[in-house]
Amino acid sequence: MSSTSLGMAHTSSRSAILDVIRAAGTISRVELTHATGLTGATISTVVRRLMNEGLVVEAGRAESTGGKPRRLLQLDPSARYAVGVHLDHAGITYVLANLGGAIVARWRKSGAGSDDPQEVVARMVGEIDAMVNRVGVDHARVLGIGVVSPGPITASVGMVLAPPIMQRWADYPLGDALEEAVGVPVLLDNDATAAAIGEYWAGGIETTSAFAALYMGTGIGAGVLVNGTVYRGSSSNAGEIGHICVDVDGPECWCGSQGCVEALAGPAAVVAAAQAEGIDLGQPDRTVAEQFAAVARAALRGEGAAQAILQRSARYIGVAAQTLANIMDVDLVVLTGPSFAVAGSIYLPTVEDQLGRSFFARGSHPVRVTISSNASEAAAVGAAALVLQSELAPRQSGLRLPAELMAESDGAKPSAAG
Repeated sequence: MSSTSLGMAHTSSRSAILDVIRAAGTISRVELTHATGLTGATISTVVRRLMNEGLVVEAGRAESTGGKPRRLLQLDPSARYAVGVHLDHAGITYVLANLGGAIVARWRKSGAGSDDPQEVVARMVGEIDAMVNRVGVDHARVLGIGVVSPGPITASVGMVLAPPIMQRWADYPLGDALEEAVGVPVLLDNDATAAAIGEYWAGGIETTSAFAALYMGTGIGAGVLVNGTVYRGSSSNAGEIGHICVDVDGPECWCGSQGCVEALAGPAAVVAAAQAEGIDLGQPDRTVAEQFAAVARAALRGEGAAQAILQRSARYIGVAAQTLANIMDVDLVVLTGPSFAVAGSIYLPTVEDQLGRSFFARGSHPVRVTISSNASEAAAVGAAALVLQSELAPRQSGLRLPAELMAESDGAKPSAAG
């Protein structure tokens, strides 16, 4: 076997063991051999290195089954941390997660608005630093920062096609600018894909499942995981179900097409329809997200016009979910994102009904539909999970993972923080 192959095998073994320990909570070395299929010698070698790095600790012994009680292993959640950032026009959401995926700090600040990207990045640097300091975490334990945003992205540039309200970010080198300012690795991804990763990381999703996180913030998208691995497509922009055409003669969409689900059923379309119906949305300078929330509250109060508008939106969302389920053959759809956080109970029955009646493979298996318990901050949680996956499963991580984090050198990780 070549040295390259040996290195890849070692990285794969390390990742597999870390991920199994994370998912199990506590587990013995013997159980690790059964769960991973690796040899006892490999388990012993890799676990010893992980313990030397401080990532894994022993957590007592299992109950005896007649022989010597087995020592249990678990991740040390305070060994490493990750920052997740959801950058949007309406607000910037920050989270700090420990190695086990638990959120130890969350913060929401003013959005990008129409400010110059350089000014916003400078503000983000200060806000990230303040959040980490506020909870007393050693900066040297911060692995990196995950940043997610709407719209198609690339590794080198960031948003290559930005929504109209964020046009100043089109082609701005967000990753490079932030990485240079903070001195830690920065990973970029779109918010829908990140939300799916965060949902998987938070637990409760079987590793053998195929599931989709259907995300609605100011726009509509989706992320898909199959057997715990993100399906990204050639540029990590798979799952753009908001830009499925459902009316060839429909309204123009900001993406350049027309009749898209987002143009017909997204929050901006809902707000426009509500304004046309004379529904009170509060002050005219409120963001689309705030106005959409006002429509949702009116519908939940029983106002007929608001209910009709959201039901129409939900039917289009249901068709988008059906299309995604037909193509990817998923068995679970999770509704997530800020808009579903306030209106998910309205959308859920319609999406369930559409999939129950029209999903192509419904004779083989149903598609379960749920609302995320972290819907309002799902993208930021997913952004942090991107960084954590760079530690636990580096070959499945985000777009901007630096080369030095893609391999090990004698079991030691490079310093990730400046």
